[in-house]
Amino acid sequence: MADYEPVYALLVSTPGVSLRSADSREAVERYLKRNPGLSFVARIEGRIAGCVMSGHDGRRGYLQHLAVEPAMRRQGIATALVNRCVESLAALGIAKMHIDVLAENALAQQFWSAAGWARRDDLLRYSFIACSDRDA
Repeated sequence: MADYEPVYALLVSTPGVSLRSADSREAVERYLKRNPGLSFVARIEGRIAGCVMSGHDGRRGYLQHLAVEPAMRRQGIATALVNRCVESLAALGIAKMHIDVLAENALAQQFWSAAGWARRDDLLRYSFIACSDRDA
């Protein structure tokens, strides 16, 4: 949680990353407590260069909000962050992981495909919001 503000600033400034009220400080704190040791930041010379969140439901792992500072891309930071998540989830017995990518985020689609992640065209995601906050 000590990195919340700089990570949030990185995510807000990263095209293709969608933040909602579910990314509030309180919600992220709940997520991190529920999934300890599964979300990571990368630092270069003390500055946050990248971040990723991951967690699981006991069966499947989920990665979210992978971002790397534009000036620090193409150095393997994103790959290292993803590998750390995969290894950490695998150590808990989670063998299959998912990532949601916005349909218009071509850069992210290229990254995940190049990283060996398979695009799923056989599923549709449905969402339900159980409160009046349509930005949840």
